Amino acid sequence: MERRVLITVAKDEIAPRFDLTTEALLLTISDGGEIVLRKSFLLAYASGDELCDLALSRDIGTIVCGGIEDEYYHYLRWKRIDVIDSVMGPVERVVSRLTEGALKAGDILYDRAMETT
Repeated sequence: MERRVLITVAKDEIAPRFDLTTEALLLTISDGGEIVLRKSFLLAYASGDELCDLALSRDIGTIVCGGIEDEYYHYLRWKRIDVIDSVMGPVERVVSRLTEGALKAGDILYDRAMETT
């Protein structure tokens, strides 16, 4: 069975806040972790309500985002949509972890800067 995932995007990274997102990436992922469909959406304006409506109208099973207000989080969970929140990093790394089944809430996927002494 395929799963549908919506990822909030800001340029080439995960958007820092769900309700301020104007771009979203929709993925359909097969059971084997292969991306079957990849589609980007631009929203006319930032709105948590619009993102929730988009998720419901596209039969999304999982949302990946940065910060999310409790109101939206609980609404999406009530609608039986899994929310992987507090994720930070480049979109492609997030997609890779997601297809491997290894992405979890709170993941920070930026490279660490090497400290020099």
